[in-house]
Order: sequence, then C-alpha cells, then structure tokens
Amino acid sequence: MATDFYQRQSDARRGTVWLVILFGLAVILIVGSVVAIATLVVEMQTKPSNPPRGFERYSIPAIAGITTTLLILAGTLYKVFELRDGGGTRVAESLGGHRLFPNTEDSIERRLLNVVEEMAIASGTPVPPVFLLDEDGINAFAAGYSPSDAVLGVTRGCAESLSRDELQGVIAHEFSHILNGDMRMSIKLIGILHGILLIGLTGQLIFRTFIYAGHGHSRSRNSKNDNGGQAILVILAVAVAVIVLGSIGTFFGNLIKAAVSRQREYLADSSAVQFTRNPSGIAGALKRIGGMTAGSRLQAANASEVSHMYFSQGVWEGITGLWATHPPLPKRIIAIDPSWDGRFLSDPGYSPEIIRSAASANAAAFTGSTQSSEANAGVPIEVVDEAYQQVGEPTTRHRDYAAELIRSIPKRLVDTVHDPYGARAVVYALLLDKQLEIRASQSSALKDHASKDIVALVQAIQPLVDGLDIRARLPLVDLAIPSLKAMSARQFKEFAACFEMLVAADNKIDLFEWMLFQVVTRHLRTQYIKIKSPPIRYYGLQRLSRECSILLSIVGAAGNSEMTATQAFQLGQRQLPELPLTQLPQSDCRLDLLREVLQTLEQVSAKQRGRLVDACAAAICADGHVTWQEAELLRGIADLLACPMPPLLVEA
Repeated sequence: MATDFYQRQSDARRGTVWLVILFGLAVILIVGSVVAIATLVVEMQTKPSNPPRGFERYSIPAIAGITTTLLILAGTLYKVFELRDGGGTRVAESLGGHRLFPNTEDSIERRLLNVVEEMAIASGTPVPPVFLLDEDGINAFAAGYSPSDAVLGVTRGCAESLSRDELQGVIAHEFSHILNGDMRMSIKLIGILHGILLIGLTGQLIFRTFIYAGHGHSRSRNSKNDNGGQAILVILAVAVAVIVLGSIGTFFGNLIKAAVSRQREYLADSSAVQFTRNPSGIAGALKRIGGMTAGSRLQAANASEVSHMYFSQGVWEGITGLWATHPPLPKRIIAIDPSWDGRFLSDPGYSPEIIRSAASANAAAFTGSTQSSEANAGVPIEVVDEAYQQVGEPTTRHRDYAAELIRSIPKRLVDTVHDPYGARAVVYALLLDKQLEIRASQSSALKDHASKDIVALVQAIQPLVDGLDIRARLPLVDLAIPSLKAMSARQFKEFAACFEMLVAADNKIDLFEWMLFQVVTRHLRTQYIKIKSPPIRYYGLQRLSRECSILLSIVGAAGNSEMTATQAFQLGQRQLPELPLTQLPQSDCRLDLLREVLQTLEQVSAKQRGRLVDACAAAICADGHVTWQEAELLRGIADLLACPMPPLLVEA
C-alpha cells in the first residue's frame, strides 16, 4: 500500500480540523473584543445619576456580539458555498488568469501544456485546465476541491523564464498539492477566513459612506444641525472601531494561513523531487525567483486572498515574516540542494526564442507511431503490484513513460483530441466495437444523435483509433478531458446522450466501456452538474460488509470462470480479515451494481480506501494472469475511489 499517500491525505484532513479550531478561537477573540468595546461605550454614555438596569446595561453589547457573530458566519458560509462548485476556476479568474486551450499554437503555451499533460498522465489524474496569469513574477498554484475539478494557474514569467526542467519542478510541486489533499484545505481556508476579513471590509464601507455623508451634510446644512453632526461622528467612531477589529481579524487570519501552509510547502518540494528525480529543476526555479527583479510577486488585486496557494511567496509578508505563508527561499533551496553556494540566478533559464526554435524542431522531427496490441494480452503481475503500491506517489519513471506514450499516439489524434470538437469524436471512436456488425449498429445510432461533422470526423480517425496501442487508450482519454471541459452545457448534454447510446447500442457493456464511461463522467460532471464532494462518513469498514462483498465479487468474476472467481474473491477477502464477506453468484455481478457500491465506498477514509484498492489488486492477480481489461478495471476503480494510480509500466 502507498502508505505515505494515505498518510498525507489524513494529515491534510487533520489540518482542516485544526483550521476550524483556529477559526473558532479567532471568532471568539473578535466577538469578545466587540462586546468589550460595546460595554465600554455604554458605560461612558451612562450618567452617574441614572445608572442603567441589567437589561439596559447588557442589551447593546449582546446585540453587538450576536450581530458580529452572524456577520462572520454569513460571510464564511457564503464564500465556502461559492467556491464549492468550480472553486478552482473562480480563483484563477479572480487573479486575472485566462484559460489556455489545448489547441493553442503559441509555442510557450504549448510547452507548458505538454509538461502538465505528462505530469497528469504519470500521476494517474485527469489533465487539469491551465490558466495563464499575465504577471512577470515566477509563480503558480493548484486550486480545486478534488483532482476532478482541479485547475493550474501559471504566471507568464514562470512559463517564459524557466527551463523545461525547472518548469517541470514547479508543476510537479503543484501536482503534489493535488495528490496530497492540500487543494481542498486551501479552498476551505479562503472561505473560512472571508468571514473574519469581512469585519474590516464592513468598517471601511461604513467609514467611506459616512465620510461622504458627513461632508454633504456640512455643506448643505452649513453645520447648523449639531445633533446630526454628532450622530455622524458617533457612527464614524463605530466605523473606526470596526476597522480596528477588522485589523485584528486580518492579523489572526494571516497567522492562520501562515501556520497551515508553511509546512505543506516543504512536503510539496520533497514530493516534487521524488516525482522528477531532478532536484536541480525545482531548486533552479527557486534560485531564479531570488535572482529576478519581479521575484514571485503578483500584482493582482486579489493576490493576498489566496497567498497560501502559491508556489512561492506572492505578496508582502510583513517586516517580521510572521505572516509568511512560505518558508524563506534560502531554507527551501538548502533543503533540496544542501551544497548550494548561496548565489541566485539572475538570467532567464529559457528565452521565448529558444522555446519557439525547440518547438519547431520537435514538430518537424515527430512522426508518431501506432502499435496494435490485443486487449487480452497479459500484464505482468509484478507490474500491477508495483502500480497499486505507488498510488499517489508517481516517480520519474512514470513521467518518462507518460511522455513516451504521448509520443506514440499519432500526431493527428493528438491534434484532434486537443480540440473540444475533436475530443468528442475521439471518445466516440474509442467506444465503437471491433465487431463489424455491432459497429454498424452503433454508427447508425450515432448518425441519428450527433451532427454530420462529428460523424464524418469519427469515420476519418477510426483507423488511427483501431490501430492505437492499448497502453495509450487511457492516456488519450486523459488528454481529452481539458477539451471536453470546454464544451457548453448544451454540448455536454448531447455528448452524454451519445455516449450512453453508443454503450447501449450493442446490448452489452464490457469492462472498458464501463470504465471509460465512469471515469469520463466523474471528471466532467463537476463542470456541468452541481454535485457536492462526498464527505467522509466511514473511518472503518465494519458497516460496509455488503458493499465490500459486492466489490470483490464483481472484480473476481471479471473475465474469469466460476472457480477462478471464487479463488479471486478469497484472496481479496484476506486483505480485509475483519469483515464477514459473502461472495455473490456470477449472475448477480452487474457493473451497474458496482457503480452503486463505489459511490458509498467513496465516502470511506483515505486509509480504508487504500485497503480496498489492495484487495481488488489481490483479486485481479489471483489466477497469475492479468489481462489489459482487468488492469484497466483496477485503474478505473482506483480512480473512482480517489486513489490516483500511475500508469502500468509495461513495454510494448
């Protein structure tokens, strides 16, 4: 089991708990200050000859405290719910980012997208949309609730100034945040702190409003109405008090951000080194940040709100560095490169002209290739064993393997899948059955539901898809995800209908069709359908014997005889010794039932989900022979359980 991955997931969840505790303490301090100030004001306004009674004495402070509490909670809940759906995209757009589409012809943007694609396929996650920020500073961030709705933001300074190795180091750092569960915590941190910061914003709004009101009042009444002027002064005093309280909230909010994020940056740096096996890459990027005038600073108006999400310090951290959301650059560099001589790099590692020349040379030299492979070809058991034990922990071997897989895909297919229109055609082509009779039925149904242009494109690329190396099928789907996420809501509705129609046209659902449908819909539904992220409801498997029985029964029965299915079930059961499991008859092992139980098992804690993946791997390897369909089923289950499995390192 990939113990480190599941432990990091658990640590991130515990970090969220601490975040809520710190938020509660900050709210108590702010509300307590409000009550104390309100009580002091009441006492100052009280005449000694007429002291207020109990209710009169405490009513105003109580109202002030309740109002402040409601304001903080309302601001927090509003922001949390606003960011729950498409939060990553909202963060990127709030910083002035514009989305890069996979079919871009700009060589700098294309190089960036190539690096992201390789990293995503190597880590077993869908390729995230990339947003480019027009900032000179070298910085980047990952934002979202889960890998399915994650986005990457990269500054133009980062894309243009870094060498490919350095850029890979930065992107690997951000992917570690995706894999370690940091993104979800970071998004929640924005929402939770918004309520605290709202106090100061409210005070500023009151102050500005009544400054203008007071100025207009003095001009129109010529200061004759003393009572009105005194009222405005009182309100201004209240506004100033609220601003002061807001400053207290800002102080504590920044302390919380710093406390939560600093240690996770060291972890992300070390994970990036493990991923790339190239310490000089990420270390070089950090050295260039220290040596360039713009550094990693961002100029966007909302830059401070998400300062804890950046690759490097994006805003001023104060004189003492108490609010710094990132460790100092020298400490981060020494942790990666202990032999560092203390000198930063002032020159760009890669100029736009060199990037364009290299891109042109690569494009001219690349021809692409196809290597047909049978679906029932065997996958070595040791390869499957290695893959599931490296869940969430990709290495440089996976990155190199992913790059080779992408290069093995015919260039026309890569160009097609990078277009939102063509990506749909590629997915349709992958679903067409090898048997000509069934394919004819599917093609006829496609003509009735899809546009003529899509149908013509499917027919044009079908020979390339049929000759595709089976190892490249899932990577090709991963490459299609960003383009599919660019569809309109109407196009998605049509795409989903065609998808389901093609799957049902042959009156049977094989493992690849099922896996492809589940993976694609999982990573697209958050874009078009408002679905809450599943909460963690189970920290053990004791109440889930039925679901675990169904899971192992279906996995064991996949492509196996009844005897082999029983053996597979028993081997999987050994991984879950505390559960009383019962094997289902093969006739009851339906794939629709599998999806139902996976929706429940997705709500299990990360460590227990890891045990389920282990059990499925043991069941699949039971007969000593793993087909590619079984291997794809395992990767599909791991994906649906939010346990990103790197690609299977199988040579052609």
